Amino acid sequence: MPIAQDTVFDAEERPQVFIFLLVLGLSLMSLASAIEPLRCLNRLIQRPAFLWRFASPAGVDIEASMGFPLPTLEYEAALRGADYLFVCGGVHTELNDERRYLQILREAGRRRLTIGSLSTGTRLLARAGLLSGYRCTIHWESRSAFQEEFPDLNCTNRIYEIDRDRLTCSGGIAAMDMMLHLISLRFGRDRARSVANQFHHEHIRNENEDQFGGRLEHLAHLPKKVRCAIDLMQRHVEEPIPVPHIALRVGLSVRQLERRFKMHAGLTPQRYYMQLRVERGRELLIYSSLSVINVALSCGFDSASHFSTWYKRIFGKRPSESRRQDRTPPVHTPVENEAASQIAKRAAKE
Repeated sequence: MPIAQDTVFDAEERPQVFIFLLVLGLSLMSLASAIEPLRCLNRLIQRPAFLWRFASPAGVDIEASMGFPLPTLEYEAALRGADYLFVCGGVHTELNDERRYLQILREAGRRRLTIGSLSTGTRLLARAGLLSGYRCTIHWESRSAFQEEFPDLNCTNRIYEIDRDRLTCSGGIAAMDMMLHLISLRFGRDRARSVANQFHHEHIRNENEDQFGGRLEHLAHLPKKVRCAIDLMQRHVEEPIPVPHIALRVGLSVRQLERRFKMHAGLTPQRYYMQLRVERGRELLIYSSLSVINVALSCGFDSASHFSTWYKRIFGKRPSESRRQDRTPPVHTPVENEAASQIAKRAAKE
């Protein structure tokens, strides 16, 4: 709904303006999950309580992870009258124009905007120096690499974190929960539930709930002593501890621990531990700029060759191949790009 520039609102009715700073390869799911609750609230109360704009350093189309181009405003124009700025991340964590994004984020901080992130956008906030002294979160798949790069920051496993004027979100539909929380603060829980019901979102999660991805997805169903053993492994990736010590710590013999792992995880404790370390290595390869040798050392291997041998055994390719392939932006044919461009233009007109 377009709003005239000279429209005057009462203080309580003034629309809050959200700026979404788009990064190449951003998650379209995260972005849509953040915007749709705002749009729905406007429709339910029949006035524009929230407005939003897409921004980028140069005001050009930014391609989302699945190749869909999104038109943006140049950031200076977008920031005028803004209340919130969210940087929207995705798969690609190394940007050619990162310095310009960091400048924009720091400028938003100087303007005292409320600043947030979706998915891997948290990394840009950290690199801009905007998370010191704040709690934050990031998508579970990127968390290990984030903690490796920023060991002094308090990065939790929550689905989202709101700490004063910093809002960070793990991405996906967790962005909807965060926006529903903001709606609840301004319009009450009943109105937030009404919005959630429009999306068949039956349970609005709060910021105290943890992400449930990766290995965490099946840990909840494992016996307590197996979970405790895995927790020890996860906390001792860089300096692995012997399996007999793990068995002793959880109150089992090595034989009992092996039987329980084979029964519930389908692997021996040794193999499970090795896969856990190599999977951590894969996360660091994709979501950090650490060299292969430093990734190997961070995962408890004494050499890059030892790490590479196990990496290829588990993933079927060398670490260098994985980094190159998994970081490569999606390639779209001219026909696909033209089709996506026409869709975007029609959507903008509507």
